[in-house]
This record gives sequence, structure tokens and C-alpha cells, in this order.
Amino acid sequence: MSQVWGLLIILIICPLLGGLPLIDWITYGLSRKRLSKIGTRNISVSAAFYHGGQLAGIFAVVSEAAKGILTILLTRVFFPSGSVWELFALCALVLGRYWWGKGAGTTNVFWGVMVHDPIGGSLTLVLSLISFTLFRDRKSGKLVVLFLLALILTLRHANQPEYIIGAIALAALLAGIYQKIPDDLDLSQTNVNPESKKMFRFFRGEQAILSLNDSLKPQKVGQKAATLSHLKRLGYAIPDGWVLPAGDDIQSLISFLNPSITEPLAVRSSAIGEDSENASAAGQYISILNITNKEELESAILACQNSYNSPTAIRYRQDRQQKDTSMTVLIQKQIKGVFSGVAFSRDPVEQLNTNVVIEALPGDASLVVSGKVTPERYQIEVSDLKENNLDEIEVNILGEGDVPLHLIKQVAILSRQLEDLYQGKPQDIEWTYDGQTIWLLQSRAITNLHPIWTRKIAAEVIPGVIHPLTWSINQPLTCGVWGDIFQLVLGKRAQDLDFNQTATLHFQRAYFNASLLNTIFQRMGLPPESLEFLTRGAKLSKPSVFSTLINLPGLLRLAQREWQLEKDFEQDKQHYFIPTLQEIEIHNLTNLSSKKILNQIEQILLVLKKATYYSILTPLSFAIRQAILKVPFEDLDNSAAPEVASVRSLAALAEELGHLLPIQTIKADNFAALFAHLSEVSEGKNILNRFQKWLECYGYLGEVGTDIAVPRWSEEQRPVKELFFQFLFSSQPFFATKSSDDLSTSSWPTLWLQKRLNLKNQTTEIYSKLLSYLRWHFVALEENLMISGRLNQTGDIFFLKYDEIEKLTQVNHNFADLIQQRRQEFQQNKDLTQVPYVVYGKPNLTNKPFIYNISSRSKLQGIGASPGQKIGIIKIVKTLQNLPNIDAQTILVVPYTDSGWSAILSRAGGIIAEVGGRLSHGAIIAREYGIPAVMDVHHATEILKNDQLVRIDGQKGLIEILDR
Repeated sequence: MSQVWGLLIILIICPLLGGLPLIDWITYGLSRKRLSKIGTRNISVSAAFYHGGQLAGIFAVVSEAAKGILTILLTRVFFPSGSVWELFALCALVLGRYWWGKGAGTTNVFWGVMVHDPIGGSLTLVLSLISFTLFRDRKSGKLVVLFLLALILTLRHANQPEYIIGAIALAALLAGIYQKIPDDLDLSQTNVNPESKKMFRFFRGEQAILSLNDSLKPQKVGQKAATLSHLKRLGYAIPDGWVLPAGDDIQSLISFLNPSITEPLAVRSSAIGEDSENASAAGQYISILNITNKEELESAILACQNSYNSPTAIRYRQDRQQKDTSMTVLIQKQIKGVFSGVAFSRDPVEQLNTNVVIEALPGDASLVVSGKVTPERYQIEVSDLKENNLDEIEVNILGEGDVPLHLIKQVAILSRQLEDLYQGKPQDIEWTYDGQTIWLLQSRAITNLHPIWTRKIAAEVIPGVIHPLTWSINQPLTCGVWGDIFQLVLGKRAQDLDFNQTATLHFQRAYFNASLLNTIFQRMGLPPESLEFLTRGAKLSKPSVFSTLINLPGLLRLAQREWQLEKDFEQDKQHYFIPTLQEIEIHNLTNLSSKKILNQIEQILLVLKKATYYSILTPLSFAIRQAILKVPFEDLDNSAAPEVASVRSLAALAEELGHLLPIQTIKADNFAALFAHLSEVSEGKNILNRFQKWLECYGYLGEVGTDIAVPRWSEEQRPVKELFFQFLFSSQPFFATKSSDDLSTSSWPTLWLQKRLNLKNQTTEIYSKLLSYLRWHFVALEENLMISGRLNQTGDIFFLKYDEIEKLTQVNHNFADLIQQRRQEFQQNKDLTQVPYVVYGKPNLTNKPFIYNISSRSKLQGIGASPGQKIGIIKIVKTLQNLPNIDAQTILVVPYTDSGWSAILSRAGGIIAEVGGRLSHGAIIAREYGIPAVMDVHHATEILKNDQLVRIDGQKGLIEILDR
């Protein structure tokens, strides 16, 4: 029983004892300084010495030593002296120390070990003093001490496996905490006790001097120095440099460096928070050039450090809600430049201009950034770096001056290389050319080009131009559901994220916030290239084991949701989806008042939120399972997908008509003549009735299912009537690549994945039907408002937001001018060509996108979505209105594919889409009919021309233009 009490002491009392903030109380009592509010906010012995002085530090040592000793003595009340439980008790003490006090507990452990095993503790102490003398570096020295502690204790108890585990666990725990918490000696604070700095100067020597050749972390030395060290280690031409972290003794560095007239130095700032994505701090801190002796160097370093606390710098940080942190000083060899300048990998002013912008002059870089001299300005159009070798990269330079154009080309390529290196984030670089080498002096993100917005993924989910009513409903639903999913995984780490900023409209098109999603993905443990995945389609590497473990609780919660997805959907289907659809189907909308229609719209919206959840999570679930199980898409039965089932049943109806009526007796050369002929014969009338029932079943499909402003098949019947006509007179038999009967002998992974695919198809059907009924309710409401004179013409309601419609039904607001303005904006945006797939920052949308020469390519690369090769003639179809003749020789080029496009996609010999992937509607249709398809070919409707001859490879995702 006593050992049970001992365990309680270890698990409860020891952590509480460790978390007791005695050091904070002592330091405050002696110096009136709260360690929890200054420096790194660590409540540690070193912080007490550093901020409170020697007396506070001595008392802090005594208090922490008492904790360690008391822990051992308490443990001995219940367990034998020297047992492994004493080590586990110290572990519990250290955990409490870290959780509540944000300290490591080194002093606790040292004195605890001295009581636990005096011989082992003494040996560790002696060897540790020797190692500190050799290393003279706190970080390396502490890790060596931990290694010696674990080694000595395990050697003294080599015959006790449980003791070895305890010793290693204690050392590993301290090592892990050392990596988590910053060191107060790495930060500078005002009013620091000068005697405290002297105490730690011994642990600084030439070996501890940081240079740009070292691996530096931005949270330690600032983003500027960390970026330059990263680039230098990658092989870029960076001038040699040394870094003085805040709080370090400057004398050792000054003694090490020898500036002279022939080899001058430059002192620059690298403050924590400077050169970030949201704040450059340009011009806030002092940079000093042409330093030729040690006295000037010391004066320059102190001036640079003091500039951190200048009134303008403080106000700059306050305006951007940045915390006061510290200043690291960067000292570099100064390059004598023949030509120098700055380069922006994207235009920071005309944000829709994707050219590189360079400002340059003869002489040093300081001339350009000083603002005292007007530099030469160049704009450079650069071809895709990834498609060419550096020697083959084509550039088009606009601008002229004294700077050689070959140098401008090299700088432009360098700026794009750095943008690619940093996952597509536009870069602002400073450079200088000494006659032989282009030296890179700085690279940082262009702050006003943040965040980055991408149409990738968004253009597939919500394609085309979007009406205001649709967006006012879709945006909060989509952002809300994604926010719920991310919060499920991230938990408290999602508290500072605004999920309402997940998506926005540019040029009336949907864009996802790639910067926000990249932040989310990084917190979820995905690799840094997640931004490139969102903006450029780069492949993601697997997350590390460590990041997976960190996110394990959230991932398990998400996995539980995914595992129960089918069960949850079935429950919601029975309780919400089917009852709601049945209820709204029985009402004749023409007989309902505006108030009752609005009530039903509210009911649909409530259920639509649940459906949106499944419409997002089920495709995600299917994609994850497919990636894990590696089941080919061709092995699955997609016949239940609405876009496939609708075309199959229409083909079956056409086949039945062919049996009832001899084809030669039907005199019709188009779909209109066919349906007119059918209405005149008895067998034809039966088919027409069957066609009408088919429309009642699948009429909810349309050109853009997610846009409630776009008519459905039941309203715009031409595409499906043309398809019916083709099925009737086509000599090619209808076929599908897979049917449910073919799955009887399939493997268990295929059958298991098939269940998730069936669920995906069910959710698509429910979601699409709800959106269609939502549309028809707004159409009925619009008719009522037109009768009452509150709206003027058909379609007006879709140019109002939902809250505006609610006001319009209650009070007779006059929205005529607003509707007219939005109609004009919508039409202007609809007519735009080459709308950018990536938008940087918040551009002025009154300017039209830049038009580029994109038609000069002979090969296009996309995502292979359906295997096979085909040579055919290009026909571009941007809408389902005024369709051309489409046959097996047609390579159909479309801006996007929705379930409503299946009526024409199934008639083509090949498919090219500007957006989409292997799970898009077009890809599903293509695989069902064995049609080669390539998705995600940006600007395909502009690059390719009608009647061009092309070869399409649906396996490789490659398109070759054979006829230019």
C-alpha cells in the first residue's frame, strides 16, 4: 500500500512541486522584475542571474536545489534508497517544471542526482566541467553533460535494465526540453544586470561565434541572417558574414574580425520579425557601410542594436501588432559593386503583372535603395524555369540603360530561382555585381503580395464565373466546413486562424487562400512544399514521423470521423436528407407566398450545411483510401455516379427506341426534328414520356452544379436531347469500362474502396439535388418579386446576396442600381481571358489581367486523368450553349467539367480541361467511356485553337500540337 502512495507522490506531488514558481517570486522580491513577463519568459536559474543579479541567482539556486533534494527524500519514504523510482520522480518534477514554469529543471536534477547517487553525480560534475572548458558553448556543453549523466548512471547499474531505462528517460527528457525552450542568454533586454553578463562570458569563445556558414534559425537570429545562411549553404554567392545574437558579448567578435580599408565590413540588422511575410521593417533599423577599423565596428554594432528601440521602429512594430523581441546584428564583408540593384520576382505595384521587375544602377546597392537616385527600371518576362535548362530560358526585356542586358537576364532568372526555392513566394532581393560574380545581399518575401490566392482546386469545386447570390451562400458553407475539419485536427493550434478567409472571389472566380492553407498544412505536419502543391501542382512528400506523432490526437479524431462516415451519412440521410427532399418535392412553388418560399429556403440551407460536410469529406476519404490501397481507378465501378448513371440510362432509352422504330423510318437530321417526329407517332410518344421521366430523375444536373444561378437540364434540355439524338444514330456501341457485375471476383481492397466510392456518389447526388431545389426556390421567389415590382427582369435575384434578398422581401428596397452595376461587372469579368490561376495579395480588380504570349508552345503538360492516346481536331466549348458537332474525332477543350457536362463529354474522342484532377467529373466520364483525358491544363481554351490537329496522351498528361 505504501508503494501506491509513493506512485501518487510521483505522479501528483512531484509535478506540482516542480511547477511552484519560487524563482519568479524570489526575483520579483529582490529586483521587482517578473521573469514570466520579460526575456524569454522562462522562470529559470540562469534567467534569475541574468535579469535579477547575483543575489537573486543564488537564492534561485538554493530554492531549486531544495526541490530536487526534497523529491528524492520524499521518494525514499515509500521506496528503497537509490531505487529507479527516484529517477522517475525527478522526471515528474522536471515535467511539472516545464509545464508550469517553462524551465528545464537542470538545477533540480543536479542536486537530486547528487543525493540519489553521490559518486555518479560527482563523476558527472567533474567530467562536465572539463567538457565545458573544451566546448565553451552552453548548448553543446549541456548536451554533453546529459550524455555523461546517462552513461555514468547506466554503467554504475549495468545489471538493472529498468534503471538504465530510467536514466536514459531522464536525460532524453531534459534534452527534449532544451530544444523546446530558448536561452535567456540569447536575447538582449534593457536594464540587464551588468555583473550577470560577466558571469557567462566564459562560455563564449571563437568556437561559439556564429557565421553564415552555420545552420541558423530565424527565431534565434532573425529571418534575414537565417535566409542568407540557408542560401550560402546551398551554394549561392553570399558575402562572408558573422552573426551577433542579442545578448552576446561583442568583444569576442570584434577581436575576431579585422576590418581594414582594403577589406571593409558592413553592419546590418537582422531583428526577430524583420523580413517576415507580413512585415519587412525596411528602413526601420540602421545599416552602416565602409567600416575599416575595430573602433568603427564596435560603434556600428551598438548603433544598430540601439536602433531597435528607436521611436519609429517601436511604432512600426506596434502598428503591425508585433511583439518586442530582440535585435541580431549581421556583419558582412562589403562587396565593391560595379552594378547593383534590387529585383522583384513579381511586380509589387501592378500585382497582376507576373513579370520580374529590376531596378539597377552602376555602383553599390546602397544607391538604389537609398531613394536619392532614380534607378534604371527593367521588366522581364521569364519562361517557366522548370520546363527549361538555364541556358534555354527565354526572356523578354523591356527597358534600357547602362546596365548590361545579359546581367539583367541573369538577375531575373536568379529572382525566379529564389521564388521557386521558397515554394512560390514572391521574393524581393538585393544584389551587386563586382565584375565577375552576382552577389546576393538579401532575399525576403514581398509583403504586399501576401497572401497568395490560387484557383487550383477552387476552380474545380466552384468553376467559372460566380454570381453574388451563389457566393453569399457557398462561401460561408465551404469555409465553415473546412474550418471544422481543420479545427478537429489542430485543436488549440487553430485558435489564431481565420477560416472565413479560406476562399474569396477575384474576377468573379473562386480562389482559395494558399497561404492560409499552407500554414494549416504545415501545422498538420505536411512538408514545406505544400504551398507549391496548392499553386503549382507539385507533389507532396510524406510527413515526418515526428510531425505525425505531434498531430496524432487530431489525426485520430479525423480518422474516427472518416471511419464512421458511412454510418453517419446513413443516419443523416434518413433523418434529414430524404425527409427534406420529400417535403419540398410535394409543394407547388407557384402557389407559395414569398414568406413560405423563404422559410423553405432556410430549411434547405440548414440541411445543405450537413450535405456540404459530406461533399467535402467523402471525396477526401476516397482519395486517401485510394492512395493507400493503390487500387487503379479502372478497377472500380462508377456506374452509380450521377454523371454516369444519367448517360447510361439515356443510352438505354435510345437503344429501346431503336428496337421500337426502324431507324430508316425516322427522318431527322437534328435533335429538334427527332423530337418533333416522335410526338407524331404512338411509339414515339411513349419514348417521349419515358424521356420526361428521365428528366424528372436527372434534371437536377446542370452545366455548373455548384452555381445555383445556372439552369439545370430540366430547364435547358438541348445538351441532353442532342446526346439522345447521337445515341440513336451512332454506329458506335455504348460501353463502359466497368460495371457492378465485374466486381464479383475483385480483391478485398477493391471492394473496400468501392464502398467508399459508392458513398461519394450518394453524397454527390444529395448535394446536387439540394442545390437544384435551392435554385428553383429562388427562381420562384424571383417571379413573386417581379410581380410585386421589386425586381425588374429574370435573373436579377442572382445578383443580390442572400441577406439583401431577405431585406427585399420584408421592405421594398430599391436595388435596381446595385443589380445593374453587378450585372455589368459580372459580364466584364466573364469576358476576361487568361484570368490568372495565382493571385498575389489583394490586387486592384478594376485593372484587367495582363495578356501574355501563351500561344507559342508546342507541348502542354497537365494531369493524366484517363489513359489512352488520340489524334484529333480541337473544338473549344466554353459553355453548353451553341454547341458544335462533336464526334469521335473531336478533341474537346473545356474550361471545366461538371456533372452536367457529361452529355457532351461522352461524345468526344478526347478531353482537355483547364482545371480538375483524376477525381473530377470529366475524368470519371472519360474513364467510363475509355476516352483519353488530360486535366489541369492552364489557359487551354486560349492556347489551343479550333480545328488544330493535336495528339493527346491521357496516361502521361501530355498534349502535342501537330498543326500550328
